[in-house]
Amino acid sequence: MQRVYLDQAATSFPKAPGTADAVYRYMTGCGCNVSRGSYAGAYSAEELVYDTRMQLCRLFGAEKAAVDPKNVIFTKNVTESLNILIKGLLRPGDHVLVSSMEHNAVMRPLVQLEKQGIRFTRVPCAEDGSMDPADAESRIEKVTKAVIMLHASNVCGTVLPAAEIGNVCRAHGIRFILDTAQTAGVLPIDMEKIGADAIAFTGHKGLLGPQGTGGFLIREDLAAELEPLITGGTGSISHTEEVPDFLPDRFEAGTLNLPGIAGLNASLNWLLSQTEGSILAHELMLTERFLRGMEEAEEAGLLRIVGKHGTEGRTGVVSIVPTQTDPAELAYKLDEEYGIATRVGLHCAPSAHRTLGTWPGGTVRFSFGVFNTEREIDEAVEAIKRMLV
Repeated sequence: MQRVYLDQAATSFPKAPGTADAVYRYMTGCGCNVSRGSYAGAYSAEELVYDTRMQLCRLFGAEKAAVDPKNVIFTKNVTESLNILIKGLLRPGDHVLVSSMEHNAVMRPLVQLEKQGIRFTRVPCAEDGSMDPADAESRIEKVTKAVIMLHASNVCGTVLPAAEIGNVCRAHGIRFILDTAQTAGVLPIDMEKIGADAIAFTGHKGLLGPQGTGGFLIREDLAAELEPLITGGTGSISHTEEVPDFLPDRFEAGTLNLPGIAGLNASLNWLLSQTEGSILAHELMLTERFLRGMEEAEEAGLLRIVGKHGTEGRTGVVSIVPTQTDPAELAYKLDEEYGIATRVGLHCAPSAHRTLGTWPGGTVRFSFGVFNTEREIDEAVEAIKRMLV
């Protein structure tokens, strides 16, 4: 049975050409640490890491936002990045806004911080996952410190109005932190146009790199406000036990995932060589093809499409709810009988599912990537129809 991988929103597969080879080359040909050796191999590793920071600046349009490579901080994933930003910025008495579509990468740290006197307000989104920026602006308080928001839903693919929210934040003098887990590498992201003070990213989804890689880009003035979440050795200013006050060392204690960064460097090289907009166009073409097939089944009363029915204002993530069987059963049979991999359940986003009207049963999620094909989409559509009729 030929496998069909439609769980790109969880992690991309396959990875970009050259990614695995780059990890192997680092492990077998370099293997050195960064900032902890005065020899050629260590310098080579440092050059690799610096080049990867520059690639990320280019990808996110960071230069226009006065963000240079030292303002790119590496972490092991977007969740760690958001924890550093949220817990480093907020103090008792602060208030933040989030969307009602958030992933637990944002919600769990905030719920945890409620016990320390930090409050948050969920800006309600529509049943298709969309947000009206005016609804966010009307909920700003005198003590509101930031808006912390995902760029697109991991449940239904709806894109939130990041640039409009950035304008609201600038008008009110509050911070804007954007979670690009589902959009980096697919949607165009310009840090200056969006007005973000920090952009959190992960390497293993749309950036087509290895798991265990991620980070954030941060403006200098916001970085000065943050208390580091993790501290320790950095290989720099080793004569003192004080935490470095300069970037990126202030937020990069301990050894980086250098094999992963080598792989991310290769995947970014491939991504940045592609025609602008081509990856998004391909994924939305597949999404439209899938939606057309699902609309026929929806009209027959076999399922419900969750979120937007068209391709405008969305990514290549589609959730459905079967009407005559449990979502988990459908997902299991897709895998067992047809070799089609999906994601079923609540997708670490209970707030989003409440917004979308799919709580507590959840959905079956199909997510498409640059290496998926029309044939795979057609196979999935036909398999779903056969099982639901």
